[in-house]
Amino acid sequence: MTKEEQKALHTFETRIRQLILAYQELKAENAELWEMVAQKDGELEAMKAEVVLHKQNYANLKLAKMIELNDSDFKDAKQRLAKLVRDVDKCIALLNV
Repeated sequence: MTKEEQKALHTFETRIRQLILAYQELKAENAELWEMVAQKDGELEAMKAEVVLHKQNYANLKLAKMIELNDSDFKDAKQRLAKLVRDVDKCIALLNV
């Protein structure tokens, strides 16, 4: 083998080693990126579950507010009805005199 061939072979081996090192670095970076993607997917699923929980809580709160308003309206209606009954009783008492 001539010196030129040996030099070419040495250059080729050096470049192959560089390619192998670059491949290993890219492989490690790729693994790290896939790990980050998996972590973000987990966070996304947790956020989706949290959104569902907040939507349920909001629906429950809306229902509670509607019931609260209905209870208030019911109390007002009951008071008005009691006043009407008292007024009718007064009228009956006046008619009996």
